[in-house]
Amino acid sequence: MAEVALRPIEDADLDALFDQMRDPESVHMAAFTADDPNDRSAFDAHMAKIRARDDVTNRIITLDGRLVGSIAAFVIEGDTEVTYWIDRAHWGQGIAGQALALLLAEVPTRPILARAASDNVGSLRVLQKAGFAVTGTEAGYANARQAEIEETLLRLD
Repeated sequence: MAEVALRPIEDADLDALFDQMRDPESVHMAAFTADDPNDRSAFDAHMAKIRARDDVTNRIITLDGRLVGSIAAFVIEGDTEVTYWIDRAHWGQGIAGQALALLLAEVPTRPILARAASDNVGSLRVLQKAGFAVTGTEAGYANARQAEIEETLLRLD
């Protein structure tokens, strides 16, 4: 069985992350993305900002040593949230669930929150399998869809 692991982000990872985060199908599914996923300068500025923060745990997800995504826990408005991005070529293989379990073991803060577009069934399933419970929904503007959509809110105690 393939091994999923987490490691800190390195400068050499940025090109691969940028490419993953601008895949049109992935961007549509994530919905709440950068204003322009093809803006490398904005991507680099964002990554520099979050990599400098001490309240962010930002990791690369590897599969047998190969970069297949990223995952993070970050503080926003006093709450800790998780987010992840898996290369579309690796969707449906259980990688997100394994990576989330590893991150949750590394970040003991509870409660921890998550959110996903309500039509992102795969991501919602990953979060619920990890023990997150749906706490509600809210409407939010999704850059990737250029529209307001429903977002499901989740919490792990």
